[in-house]
Amino acid sequence: MKHVLFDMDGVLVDYEPGIRVAHLAAALDRSPDSVHAAIYDSGIEDDSDAGRIDADEYLRRLGAALDTSVSCAQWTAARREATRVRPWAIALASSLPPRADAAILTNNGEILAGQLPTIAPALAALFGARALVAGQFGAAKPDPAVFESAARHLGWRPADTLFIDDTAGHVEGAKRVGMHGHHFRSEALLRDEIQRFLTR
Repeated sequence: MKHVLFDMDGVLVDYEPGIRVAHLAAALDRSPDSVHAAIYDSGIEDDSDAGRIDADEYLRRLGAALDTSVSCAQWTAARREATRVRPWAIALASSLPPRADAAILTNNGEILAGQLPTIAPALAALFGARALVAGQFGAAKPDPAVFESAARHLGWRPADTLFIDDTAGHVEGAKRVGMHGHHFRSEALLRDEIQRFLTR
């Protein structure tokens, strides 16, 4: 049995942080610059990705940084606006042969895991419980520990797993635990790499 482990943002979906920031800024009546700083300069994204804070603490700290309250619904609506599933990627993941299966491993936290059916319904429907976030393992890519934990959780042998990410350093982290790796750059190259991997 072969396994294909996909990154989410930049591989399965187009993700635009600027849209997320603008949408949340409008919802909270705050400036885009202040929202950007609260999300990306405060450390909460890194803490969430690495599982150091849960969804409630994430929203509390985000609200505190902006001197307001932020609801899960507001956060989710902004993330959904910024996320567009790539139809070709869904078709590719759903068309793997019976001898292969697929999962997601994304640098995100508990809050995204819980809201994925709203943010990207097609991903939630296709991957179900195999849509994994790094935060659930207490480490973030490229830390080799997150790849080891994900493989153990899925019951996969790293040597039988192809990891795909648009960040080269994350691919190197996967290779350090014995996974095969592909640095995503285009649909055509990805299709070729998956075909080569499955026929080895």
